[in-house]
Amino acid sequence: MNNSSLKSRRKVWIILISLFIFSPLFSQIRLPHLLSDGMVLQRDAKVKIWGWAAPNEKIELQFINKSYHTSANSDGEWYIILKNLKAGGPYTMEIRASNTITLSDIMIGDVWVCSGQSNMELSMKRVSPIYQEEIANSANPSIRQFIVPQKYNFNQPQQDLSSGTWKSVNPQSILEFSAVAYFFARELFDTYKVPIGLINASLGGSPIEAWMSEETLKKFPVHYQEAQKFKDSTLIQQIESQDRSRINAWYTLLRQKDEGYKNPALPWSDPKVNISDWATMKIPGYWADTDIGVVNGVVWFSKEFQVPVQLAGQKANLLVGRIVDADSVFINGVFVGTTSYQYPPRRYEIPAGILKEGENRIVVRIVSEIGMGGFVPDKPYEIKCGDQIIDLKGDWQYQSGATMEPLAGQTFIRWKPVGLYNAMINPLLNYRIKGVIWYQGESNAGRPVEYRELFPALIRDWRHNWQQGKFPFLFVQLPNFMETKKDPGESNWALMRESQVKTLSVPNTAMAVAIDLGEWNDVHPLNKKDVGKRLAIAAQKVAYKNKKIISSGPIYQSMKIKDNKIILTFTNSGGGLQIKGNRDLCYFAISGTDRRFIWAQARIENNKVKVWSEQVSKPVAVRYAWADNPEGANLYNKEGLPASPFRTDDWIIK
Repeated sequence: MNNSSLKSRRKVWIILISLFIFSPLFSQIRLPHLLSDGMVLQRDAKVKIWGWAAPNEKIELQFINKSYHTSANSDGEWYIILKNLKAGGPYTMEIRASNTITLSDIMIGDVWVCSGQSNMELSMKRVSPIYQEEIANSANPSIRQFIVPQKYNFNQPQQDLSSGTWKSVNPQSILEFSAVAYFFARELFDTYKVPIGLINASLGGSPIEAWMSEETLKKFPVHYQEAQKFKDSTLIQQIESQDRSRINAWYTLLRQKDEGYKNPALPWSDPKVNISDWATMKIPGYWADTDIGVVNGVVWFSKEFQVPVQLAGQKANLLVGRIVDADSVFINGVFVGTTSYQYPPRRYEIPAGILKEGENRIVVRIVSEIGMGGFVPDKPYEIKCGDQIIDLKGDWQYQSGATMEPLAGQTFIRWKPVGLYNAMINPLLNYRIKGVIWYQGESNAGRPVEYRELFPALIRDWRHNWQQGKFPFLFVQLPNFMETKKDPGESNWALMRESQVKTLSVPNTAMAVAIDLGEWNDVHPLNKKDVGKRLAIAAQKVAYKNKKIISSGPIYQSMKIKDNKIILTFTNSGGGLQIKGNRDLCYFAISGTDRRFIWAQARIENNKVKVWSEQVSKPVAVRYAWADNPEGANLYNKEGLPASPFRTDDWIIK
């Protein structure tokens, strides 16, 4: 038989098999992944249950002693609306057609979409050292999370997710929960005693334009054009291939050049290596401050430390702070852990039998791809065994293993415009929700003025496409981050916070101020409990219509110049303005017409703030906490919520 005949027969079989599979006689109803065991349905609302079946197939649904009927349309799509569901559960739902689907353990309560970048994605596992008690006592079948798979699609909005399951919280599953979302949910549950469902659609590093629909992006031509560019799958493959080749080549050469591995029988991780001629530096710190200078490549670090007899042979925990960029760690020549990028805290387990009485050696091999490499200050560097701690800070010895040209970062295709909306948000649009909590902005901080257009556009975009009205949209203002500055100055992070404040003009929104919850040396601060609590307070006001609650700290409203002083008025003063701590008000700066800001004195009088400086006789503007990290900013209301940073001027900042 010739090839042509074989191809013809193959086509016939494909057609017959397709007819067999897709015939109405053999079609089966199918549900989206969101509609599955353990789901939480929105109470007191019109809830859509939807799916796919054979064209015109009849569907019956039974739920809480009621029967519902419908038929699929000519495309096989169908839906049923459930009304007036009251909080409670668990319930079972049965859907019948040519086959039967039974969904169990269904709860009815409030459903929140939790979206944004890494500070929303950040899991309870990451912050577990400071929340051990909360984790141990977390079991609650009424708090549940569905993690949306982290996918992208530039070509079209997806109708379903690739996977996903609902999980209720317990001491094991909580480690996968978004920390912010969990504490938000726990606060709401404790207040209202209704089930809370969390749909976690977040991705670290993602800019806001990745979460916007193509139609809305048309208003932002630069982002729209970039979205069109990445519809070309060949281009994506080409970029990814080039990135892989370049990065693999860099690391291959690095390994070849690394003096620490030149002698395979005696690598520098081996405690028998003589390091008496290695240089010394204080840890934590960066080797840019040593004779090595600002170079990239590999630097090896080593330290001798003493272990008391009672800890010898014991299992222990090793905390090596944060390291820029990648590390491999050895104790007495035994490999105990590695991390491939700079952001996660280094927490490694030292197995039993490794530590010995007396002198021990830790070796850390650090790879720096670009910028300054080393150990991030103000982080824990220690070995913990029970309640005993061996401090590892202080003098370490170091030696350069290899010097390399800086490695340019990879192209993160998944962060490009529209991709995350199509794959992670569009499949959710039929699911009835209470509202959204949003923690994002770090990746747009380099373009803070643009954000004041992008952010309101995203909120309008989601509300329009969800077709559930102006549902509550709650967001976190960027916290304090980076080193503090001696003098007043400009700040992209301050401008970004201002753009977030301006978004409060969008109806039914609220903002959780986090200016006191950050860490100067970590874009991922650990205190997610207070962030979740402040979002929950905002939800009580906006989503649950508690008119009595003060849901925010003071927000600047207006100013008046009187003599050589500026008097500031605020909304959300609550029970009154107050200073946190036993100090004067700080982080206020004042300027005259020269637009040069200097630190000012400030005082609370009659629930207003009076600001002045003897050096400015004719003041025209005030700024408060206007910095990347206004550490110590201390204006609060008596409800204990911090004032949002602000400026009274509208001068263009370049």
